Amino acid sequence: MLEIRDLTLEVEENVKILDDINLKLDKKKLYVITGPNGSGKSSLAKTIMGIYKPTSGKIYFEGQDITDLDITERAKLKIGYAFQQPPRFKGITVEELLKLSLKNNGSEDLDLCELLLDVGLCAQDYLKRQVDGSLSGGEIKRIELATVIARQLKLAIFDEPEAGIDLWSFQKLADTFETMHKKYDTTIVIISHQERILNLADEVIVMREGKIAEHTSKEKFLSKLENDADCICRQGCEKGALYDEVECYR
Repeated sequence: MLEIRDLTLEVEENVKILDDINLKLDKKKLYVITGPNGSGKSSLAKTIMGIYKPTSGKIYFEGQDITDLDITERAKLKIGYAFQQPPRFKGITVEELLKLSLKNNGSEDLDLCELLLDVGLCAQDYLKRQVDGSLSGGEIKRIELATVIARQLKLAIFDEPEAGIDLWSFQKLADTFETMHKKYDTTIVIISHQERILNLADEVIVMREGKIAEHTSKEKFLSKLENDADCICRQGCEKGALYDEVECYR
């Protein structure tokens, strides 16, 4: 449903943030983009959304060239992007925000209580609450997920959704992504380093230095990660390092 061809993004003079990206995403799959900080993950996501304009290359969505479309035009094609820190709207209730999302979708068929239930929230407790600073990081992110579901997006992109929330909220957020993936037809792209999120993926995309270093199955990626961690631990032990001082993920 999405194809990226020879995509390059430069800033200043010949500083490449994205370097000759080629990528294809299929319908209804959940993809996790991972890699070191500064590898271009967020830049790729923002370029897909139209927040950044590429220096060269093409982006096709369902066969249509969307390279020159702005963020609003891409949103009309049912492409959505969720920032690390969702916006808050003082004076707007959760109920009003969800109804607005449904209206923009041209449909009011979805039940608000069901929407909130799908993201692990009780409608009775949240519908009348304002979308403001009284909501925790985990709550606001799950409410944003409910608005994404309400919009019935074809492609939804989430930039490090675990940022700024506690462990309990993160676990509930991961459950919400799993429910969304199983129940709805949206293709989901999540930028994340978290193993719990990686375990939800159909495919994992690894980026390094602005390039796609690897595009593989979740099983192959996690197996390689485990083998690399074992190797690092063994090397540390051979050098006399304490186990808990070694960069090991077990």
